[in-house]
Amino acid sequence: MTRQDIRVALTIAGVVLFLGWAIGYGVGLLTRPVSVVPLNPPAEAVKIEDEKSPRTVTGTDGLAYPGYEDVYVNDYADLLDDAAEDRIRATLIDLYDFSGIEMTVLTIDSMGQYGHQGEIEPFATGLFNAWGIGNATRNDGLLVLIARFDRRMRIEIGAGYDSSWDARMQRVIDVGFLPYFRRDAYQQGIEAGVDETVRELTGSYPGDWDMGTAQRGWSWIARAVDRIGEWVLALVLVPLGGLALWVRRYLRNRPRPCPQCRAMMVRAGEEADDEHLDGGQRLEEFLKSVDYDVWHCPGCGHIDIHRYKSWMSGYGACPQCNYRTLSTTSTVLTSATKSREGRKRVDYDCRHCAYHDSEIRTIPKVSDSSSGGSGRSSFGGGSSSGGGASGSW
Repeated sequence: MTRQDIRVALTIAGVVLFLGWAIGYGVGLLTRPVSVVPLNPPAEAVKIEDEKSPRTVTGTDGLAYPGYEDVYVNDYADLLDDAAEDRIRATLIDLYDFSGIEMTVLTIDSMGQYGHQGEIEPFATGLFNAWGIGNATRNDGLLVLIARFDRRMRIEIGAGYDSSWDARMQRVIDVGFLPYFRRDAYQQGIEAGVDETVRELTGSYPGDWDMGTAQRGWSWIARAVDRIGEWVLALVLVPLGGLALWVRRYLRNRPRPCPQCRAMMVRAGEEADDEHLDGGQRLEEFLKSVDYDVWHCPGCGHIDIHRYKSWMSGYGACPQCNYRTLSTTSTVLTSATKSREGRKRVDYDCRHCAYHDSEIRTIPKVSDSSSGGSGRSSFGGGSSSGGGASGSW
């Protein structure tokens, strides 16, 4: 890059940083939550005619805790409608089938219903152990406890997680749950918080288990659109996207001096390009996997060839000739069933050098939902030593 290119790049970077800060600050002001939950809710607010009255269980510490009717969702505070409860339950069933992690959500009106007047941490630990959440060997269970009128929540984790998970669960609470709870949007907060918790546990949002890195990235963007609104995201992405395209076009088309005689070079047209490209390069352009620009110096005749990969091409780099002319096809040899794995053949063929290779891959068994997480009726006997994070609003 020339000094002029560096100055332009620094100027663009400064403009981007300023715009990012300004947009972020403006969005932060527009979306600042205002709590509508009273600081001291009246005692009678807990006394609802249709209030659920769960049975109580006695923990190993001799104290009373709510019992569970379901291993996934127990909404005793009536914060969820039926559809949301079904969505969360399906998410936690998928989590168990995918990873074996037992995660459960419990909402209550207050800890005082069970004779507890102190902090939420010991209550959550005692409850966790009374239920036996998680695998007894791995101790990888997780409890999301929300005490509505205490204005407190806790993510209690099994003893198998190390101390670094406390900070990770705190991030989930601060980002996923509390922004909604402060607006009295409990259902939205629980759904968003559960999704963030699953992402922290597995690296993927619910339903994204088999996605690649780019797909997971776009999934995150889609969820961000749902959370902050399409108009707000457009304020950020449209200018930045336009700026990125302009920078790419500028760097590709900018005038450039000849590295030998310093005269200004000239870019050849598409037809003239082909005279300086070999067969593999011309094939890459034909397949639209790579685009080439040829620059020549009218003074000394020096030639520069610049290569630009296509972002959307389905062709990969051939290990034999290194051109992006390698196609991949899959053929199912044996279909997977509930009782046995399947097999498929993946063929790699190069359009340039006739390179060919094949490999056999295993197709996982078809999962049987009746024998998976949906058929569970009790926890696995796990325990907690008090790890996790808490929040209040």
